[in-house]
Amino acid sequence: MEKIADSESIKLERLHRDILAPQIEAFLRAASDAAGRAPYLMLAEAIEKLEVPAELAARLGAISEVLLTSGRVRNSYGPGAEIALWSLFQRTPRGREISSSIAAMNAALKRIEGQPLEQLNAAARGPGAYALTLKTAECQVVLRFEPGGVRLESVDLGAC
Repeated sequence: MEKIADSESIKLERLHRDILAPQIEAFLRAASDAAGRAPYLMLAEAIEKLEVPAELAARLGAISEVLLTSGRVRNSYGPGAEIALWSLFQRTPRGREISSSIAAMNAALKRIEGQPLEQLNAAARGPGAYALTLKTAECQVVLRFEPGGVRLESVDLGAC
């Protein structure tokens, strides 16, 4: 995955434009006041030019996330378009945040790599929030899965 600095624009491919332009138009139709429409107009122009400036990257990420989590892209354009939009989403601030949380989770899981599991269970922590507990003879790791990403909830290091 290509690294993007927070101050860099995000380059798009034509497929991204073809997926996003109609969705931005829908957002524009739904926005009733000029102030609400302005950021979408700027994003629509940027998408048309195939380059989204850094100041619009978070909005691009939010729209992409809605399209991906709703299944709208896959249903309307197919799995190839979904993969293309996922790749674009990963270059947005929100996408980079999720990637970072996954990297942190994988680092935590390294502590139990190669150890036999004594206990493995899942629990609900609230609507849309779940925890996975992995226990070995040496330590216990609890991972929390939420709409905002994945994070390490707790680690009981014991002898780990």
